[in-house]
Amino acid sequence: MKLNIKYILAFIILLLTEIFIALFVHDTIIRPYIGDILVVILIYTLIKGFTKKSIRHLPIYLFLFATTVEIMQYFHIVRVLHLEKHKIIATIIGDSFDLQDILCYFIGTMILIMFEKMSKNPLKTSK
Repeated sequence: MKLNIKYILAFIILLLTEIFIALFVHDTIIRPYIGDILVVILIYTLIKGFTKKSIRHLPIYLFLFATTVEIMQYFHIVRVLHLEKHKIIATIIGDSFDLQDILCYFIGTMILIMFEKMSKNPLKTSK
């Protein structure tokens, strides 16, 4: 397995950003919205950091995954699985369903799709 250092560094930076937001930002925009947009991008950079092959439709798969986790929150999966005592797991999964989170995941997905399109077809400069 060969690591893609560019994506691993992006993952570390995004992870630190997400941790900072979770611990220190208590506002009405960055924490509830930007954090959710970034989480899809965070997972994307982690996967791209460890996979050499291109994964077709990866942003869409991540959107479906994030949406599934959000729907599981609606059904209180943390309580159903008796994970309340495991604070880190409970925090990662979450326990409050919000349709706006799904919208944020969608925005993150669209950012990734645009990023992939721009990476494959960079603007050509003419001389």
